[in-house]
Amino acid sequence: MTQNYKRKIIGDILVDRGDLDPAKLPFVIDRLKTSRERFGRICVSEGLITEEALAKALAEQFGFDYVDLKGFKMDEALLGLLPPDAIYRYHFVPLAAQDDGLVVAISDPTDVIRLDELELLLDRPLIIRLAALTDIEAVLKKGEGTSRVLKGVSEDFMLQLVKETDKGEEILSVEKISEDTSPIIKLVNSTIMDALSKRASDIHIESNQDGVIVKYRIDGVLYKAMDPIDGHFQGPIISRLKVMSELDISERRIPQDGRFKVRFADKAIDFRVSIMPSVFGEDAVIRILDKESIASNLKGLTLEALGVHDRERKRIRKFIHEPYGMFLVTGPTGSGKTTTLYAALSEIHTGEDKIITIEDPVEYLLRGIVQIPVNEKKGLTFARGLRSILRHDPDKIMVGEIRDPETAQIAVQSALTGHLVFTTVHANNAFDVLGRFIHMGIDPYNFVSCLNCVLAQRLVRKICSKCKVPVSYADETLREAGLDPEQCRDVTFYEAKGCDECNNTGYRGRSAIVELLDLNDEVRELIVAKAPAAQLKKAAREAGTVFLRDAAVEKAFAGETTLREINRVTFVE
Repeated sequence: MTQNYKRKIIGDILVDRGDLDPAKLPFVIDRLKTSRERFGRICVSEGLITEEALAKALAEQFGFDYVDLKGFKMDEALLGLLPPDAIYRYHFVPLAAQDDGLVVAISDPTDVIRLDELELLLDRPLIIRLAALTDIEAVLKKGEGTSRVLKGVSEDFMLQLVKETDKGEEILSVEKISEDTSPIIKLVNSTIMDALSKRASDIHIESNQDGVIVKYRIDGVLYKAMDPIDGHFQGPIISRLKVMSELDISERRIPQDGRFKVRFADKAIDFRVSIMPSVFGEDAVIRILDKESIASNLKGLTLEALGVHDRERKRIRKFIHEPYGMFLVTGPTGSGKTTTLYAALSEIHTGEDKIITIEDPVEYLLRGIVQIPVNEKKGLTFARGLRSILRHDPDKIMVGEIRDPETAQIAVQSALTGHLVFTTVHANNAFDVLGRFIHMGIDPYNFVSCLNCVLAQRLVRKICSKCKVPVSYADETLREAGLDPEQCRDVTFYEAKGCDECNNTGYRGRSAIVELLDLNDEVRELIVAKAPAAQLKKAAREAGTVFLRDAAVEKAFAGETTLREINRVTFVE
């Protein structure tokens, strides 16, 4: 790795290549005096050049070849020759093994000490290629490394990954993967890491005749994570989860709920654990609450980011800017209700109003808003918290969920006394909500008086843009989906084959479909008069409500999702 020391200056190279405006040079040089960052990194952080431009300039400066890693997939066989943690610790991508050394892509050729360490670790010469930092991170993030680690772990039960800190948080890192001798700790933590890399929202650990089955919920659907594990390991796995969640290890006959926190790759992630006794022992579900991931995925948390149709966005915005009343979101668990409320609060938060939320748990931290987590064990319920909030002089309130008559009563009273209340309730559609509140003993007249609108919501998986292909359906299939074959003649439907980008599922990410019921005077009168559902729906449609099925069909027609997916999420009317 010897180089000619009479190198051209990086700034000159960037200017010569046309990547950097010469007029910006004095600004960057000025920043260098007060910053510890190098010239190229300052240019990138200030948005003057791209990561790709910096990598190409460094390649020219140091005489290395540049490699484009977009769409690159790591070779499993080549990964098998390296220590499991090496690619993450030294931040490189192995490209090929040659007789004269290992070809690797790096982003910083000036870090000679790290490169020397890596050569010693691998015990072979390095053949350097330069790549953009963002491209290297994207390749590592796809998780081939953690998948390989997990595979090895589940085959021979040589696992590990957790350490306690002074604060009582768990620290999770790939570097520790081969240091601990406890196979169960290794299995549990490798599973958590693999789930994080695959964007899973939940980890299911189930026991049956075949042994222990581990599944991930990705974009709302369960996928098997690995081959079944021997049933003898079921007890130790559940015990490990109980230890992490501070639950009673000796109690195996009743359900238990707990939580723990993990620090992984410089960010804290909360996990909620539910243990449930079954015929074959105990099963567990781990809910992953990655606040920082939610934050990065929903930067500028808006209704656009959720994928809500333009037509509905305009109507929703009208209701969230009302001075008082109730904005009610409904749908099953995992339908994105809370995220929609976060988006609504983010849009109306100007700093002029006092906004307070009470949630179980607080899933995403909103700047400038007071957020209160429910703590049932200490007696802080939704109802008790809501009473205290009302004494705290709020303008707008968000109640994470209405579960009981007492919370419902206080929420309705708050909306009637001049507060704007955002809340959620579990119901199948916008019309079922009305019966739900009346069943809780709420006076129908008071309820419809305070209610501005009801937003029913579902999430449909978005088809993977990398591997989607056009398909045609038989007329019979279209009729079964409630569609007129004649009206679909000019529509192109898509399905996805599955690729590395979408973990071979054919889907990547989810998008919201909504049904917005506007509580206008006519609808209010029909509800109080206990009119039949058909009459209510007719009045709602005339007032501009688009029902969930119709909203889902629109997504399929636009090529955003598949016919199979909308049939999974919504009913044919």
